[in-house]
Amino acid sequence: MANTPSKPQHNYLYYGTKTTAKEVHRFLTHSIKTNENSEKNGRKKSPICVWGRHGIGKTQLVEFIAETEGFKFAYIAPAQFEEMGDLVGMPRIIDGVTKFIAPDWVPKEEGPGILLIDDANRADDRILRGIMQLLQNYELISWKLPNKWQIILTANPDGGDYSVTPMDDAMLTRMMHITMDFDVKEWAKWAEENGVDQRGINFVLTYPEMVTGERTTPRTLVQFFESIASIEDLTENLGLIQMLADSCLDSNTVASFMAFINNNLSKLVTPEQIINSTNFNNDVLEHLKGIVMKGTLRVDILATLCTRLVNYLVINNIKPNKEQLQNIKEFIKIDFIPNDIRLSMAQDLVSASHLKSIMADPEIGKLLLKRM
Repeated sequence: MANTPSKPQHNYLYYGTKTTAKEVHRFLTHSIKTNENSEKNGRKKSPICVWGRHGIGKTQLVEFIAETEGFKFAYIAPAQFEEMGDLVGMPRIIDGVTKFIAPDWVPKEEGPGILLIDDANRADDRILRGIMQLLQNYELISWKLPNKWQIILTANPDGGDYSVTPMDDAMLTRMMHITMDFDVKEWAKWAEENGVDQRGINFVLTYPEMVTGERTTPRTLVQFFESIASIEDLTENLGLIQMLADSCLDSNTVASFMAFINNNLSKLVTPEQIINSTNFNNDVLEHLKGIVMKGTLRVDILATLCTRLVNYLVINNIKPNKEQLQNIKEFIKIDFIPNDIRLSMAQDLVSASHLKSIMADPEIGKLLLKRM
């Protein structure tokens, strides 16, 4: 079998702590509050730059914060600016004095609001240098941002294959920095909340190493999963699935997804089926044995199902009835689930207030107490 060509190694240059989307969210909301207090007390606000590879959800996270906080939102992609006038506005003589009139993208109303400067370091060097005054003083030549507006930038890393303009120290020191990295469990929770095709969620949890490629990103995977959502039986449409996957994913990811289908992993039992089973041994236990116990135990598949079940119960605020609770307990106690996975799942479940009754089972209680 031919060796798969290895990906080129790049010395990507990031700034700030490299962490998950959840922690980036926490950092941004805290920094926004700090900026609000600084403005109230007549001190300067600090712009924030979120670094990270393409397609991992940097822009979407900023938009989500604006929406959930009830902020106004303005967006620019300076890579699209061809002239300085796109940034600073056009000159006009008013009362014998030349003034620059703010471009349309400049917010007109008082905040609170967020101005997102997206993919900032993909802009031409002239434009990038022109932004420096905006970052320093929240103004450019003849106009100012209204009160209570925040500036957040996103950027791709230096030092690799990205077509970016390096930022010098004079620009970097005008901002606070943090780097967003992909976390498969956080993504799975987000995907569950946003109705991503469950077969896609299972695939990403089973093959997390496939997510960060040159063409395969969380963004392109969601695009692909949306394209197959209406196809009920993937095994009967392999040709179409292959074309759809090839249209937006790396060849290695495509091969893995096709294997995922051919091994019947796209037909994994769902969390809903697990908790609502009327015959746990036949509907769930035997189904799992037939998939995960062929030769080497497929621990990755078991971990996927445990994560899916926890997310389903927590996100949907499921308050299980007596029969559903028994099914959950039976699933946790399946003897071929490795103890570390079982323990992690049980701890995640009991951390949700409406699922604490699981602790009432003596076997699960002993399992948790052994680790505490």
